[in-house]
Amino acid sequence: MRPPARLLAGAGCAAVLLLTAAPAPAAEAAVPAHPGAVPAADGKKGQELPGMPSALDPRDEQAACTPPSGATAKKQDWSRQRLDLDRVHGHGTGAGMTVALIDTGVAPGAAGLDGRVTATGDAAQDCVGHGTFLAGLIAGDGGHSPRMAGVAPRAKILALRGTDRRGAPDAGLVTAAVRAATDAGADVIAVGVALPRRDARLTAAVAEARRAGAVVVAAATPDPPRLGAGDVPTRTYWPAGEPGVLSVADMLPTGARPDSGLPTRGIDLAAPGAGVVSGGPRGDGHYLGGGASVAAAYAAGTAAVVRAAHPDDTPDAVIRRLTATAYPADIPQLDPYAAVTTVLPGPDTSAERAADPVTVRDTSAADHATGRATLFVLLGSAGVLAVLWTGYALSRARGRGWRPPPVPAVPED
Repeated sequence: MRPPARLLAGAGCAAVLLLTAAPAPAAEAAVPAHPGAVPAADGKKGQELPGMPSALDPRDEQAACTPPSGATAKKQDWSRQRLDLDRVHGHGTGAGMTVALIDTGVAPGAAGLDGRVTATGDAAQDCVGHGTFLAGLIAGDGGHSPRMAGVAPRAKILALRGTDRRGAPDAGLVTAAVRAATDAGADVIAVGVALPRRDARLTAAVAEARRAGAVVVAAATPDPPRLGAGDVPTRTYWPAGEPGVLSVADMLPTGARPDSGLPTRGIDLAAPGAGVVSGGPRGDGHYLGGGASVAAAYAAGTAAVVRAAHPDDTPDAVIRRLTATAYPADIPQLDPYAAVTTVLPGPDTSAERAADPVTVRDTSAADHATGRATLFVLLGSAGVLAVLWTGYALSRARGRGWRPPPVPAVPED
């Protein structure tokens, strides 16, 4: 669904103001400075919100956890309006679905998620807060701010850790998390981290998850540094690059990717990923976040709603539905309402029909009979002609008195 022009105009202003907004209040100054942090203000209404980092300072072994936010969003942010979530919730809420979220962990008692998060061990300790932030976008009910609900507010979250305490991703942890999600029978697996190198064990784990029936959604890139990605070469990140995984990138209100977006290949969808509002692991306040991980969270929540609304769809059919109903652009843009409500044509079975064995009727007996009939006709015709010619020759001979025909004279020179 194409968003109204006034919505795009207001969202564009928000994006500009986000880049020029004043720094966060002193109360939020304790949030560690990190390249993955986002601008700490919601310029759309002039309110200030702290930024949710994707990781803490890796150089600081004793980095403090992200503190509670003392500010709350007054109205829906542009991303929820762009995705038309109020209308989506009239057609599906993801009830009965479980989304496994692989990130920094999720606080089980976080606002808007209480009672719907399963997290054990390290996964229940979200020091960074990023995983809890994403969980709110996937399945939060908004708590005291219902219009800040996520895409699938009745889905359950299975929290799994794919990073260390400070948010640095680890291939071994991601692999173990994918396997745990598969064993738990998760309907959707959302991977918020992106690895720069392919890992054979992770490849095998993802393939097994897909065979088990899970829809796997992954951030197309790591959350980028604030200073831009102009000097970063184009590359594929993992597990987004694995076959059958839905690779999701972040977009601005204009639909374009941020200038700081890391270049990559094989993006399947784009979703809001700048100036997005959600909660954290401590307190009832809100934060601003961004990056491909945020976009992947929105896509994973949509996959949960689609699976609940279309329970007979296979994982591949769910991904096809998400991409086929996306708003057309250079990178198709996620449209949850269309994904849930559109009636898609059935799969093309012409190839299957063409592949069926073709039975050729045995005509050898008929061909033999036809050949004999043709021979009889030819012989009969020749006999008739011979009789006619003989009769003609005899009548001429009788007319000459049975004398031989005269020899024609040869003219003299």
